[in-house]
Amino acid sequence: MIHDVVVVGGGPCGATAAYDLALQGHSVALIDKAGRIKPCGGAVPPRLIRDFDIPDSQIVARIDTARMVSPTGRHVDIPIEDGYVGMVDREHFDEFLRDRAACAGAQRHTGTFLRIERDGDETAVVFRDKADGTEQRLRTRLVIGADGARSKLGRAEVPGGDTIPYVIAYHEIISAPPKAANYDPKRCDVIYDGAISPDFYGWVFPHGAQASVGMGTGKDGIDLKAATADLRAASGLSECETIRREGAPIPLKPLDRWDNGRDVVLAGDAAGVVAPSSGEGIFYAMVGGRVAALACEKVLATGQAKHLALARKLFMKDHKAVFKVLGAMQNAYYRSDERRERFVTLCHDIDVQRLTFEAYMNKELVKARPLAHLKIGLKNVAHLLGIVPAMGRAPRATHPAE
Repeated sequence: MIHDVVVVGGGPCGATAAYDLALQGHSVALIDKAGRIKPCGGAVPPRLIRDFDIPDSQIVARIDTARMVSPTGRHVDIPIEDGYVGMVDREHFDEFLRDRAACAGAQRHTGTFLRIERDGDETAVVFRDKADGTEQRLRTRLVIGADGARSKLGRAEVPGGDTIPYVIAYHEIISAPPKAANYDPKRCDVIYDGAISPDFYGWVFPHGAQASVGMGTGKDGIDLKAATADLRAASGLSECETIRREGAPIPLKPLDRWDNGRDVVLAGDAAGVVAPSSGEGIFYAMVGGRVAALACEKVLATGQAKHLALARKLFMKDHKAVFKVLGAMQNAYYRSDERRERFVTLCHDIDVQRLTFEAYMNKELVKARPLAHLKIGLKNVAHLLGIVPAMGRAPRATHPAE
């Protein structure tokens, strides 16, 4: 049997690609390691729930407030107007997506990708079967690489696939109390503090009966577990049961090219697709899986491998502007605690709050209020130049790292 497409990696990206292709009647195989849960805050916007038809059973919490915490412990609570941030648990969410792909007709395999073999015009994906340890071969016309930030498939097949910059994310899933000193089950906390992360941020995200507490950094020598312990202590969560600990790389920049011009296209983390500044990846991974599937459909219909490039083209058409703005914000504000302090001060602005969450929920830049954009731009420049002073220090006892 020759498959139309073999998808390597069964996270939200790969499972979405397999599902979309199977629904269109294509012969699809999905290879996933199984047993691995990616460290992830689990936040998903309403647009993801709508666009990918996610049932309520997968949403473990609905968040109505986001708290931004500065290096000095000041915070601003931002209400999420006319919407919410949904929370999923990757342990169950990813399996739901894989199972849905299988129900649509995708053939599931559990194992580890080894290599691609070619004999003339024939392509085969070789993987090690988890059940018996044997090498298995799947003949295929096309391959989608959705195997993560340090994609083995990408490093071997796509130019630049071995050079994606990334941060290391670490989190702990804990049993959360209904409420604690600095913890609210309906509020996401984002901690901008160099003592927690010198170049990214820390988070406390409720998951219903559980919570994700973690941080990310691209710098060597940072004790991720100690920083996470500090976050737990600051939120009154030190004594909560730890259910699992997880760590993984998170890419910081989309690759300039996602395909090899022949039979392979990358998607999701493997293509470097995670939003700068926020580190948000689930929505963009699933969009990446969908556009990779569309590119493969075009190649299968025409026989022209050049259409693999359609995946990146479609993605960037819709999301390049958002990534550019978020990247500029990260470069501007994450470089020092002084800049982080100013960023949290800027978050007090009502225009910033409204436009930020409108963009988050809809996954596009809001163009309806040009005067608000102009105001934000001017305030942004004023904060970066130090014309507007950052607000005073909060009492030391509220410092997240203490």
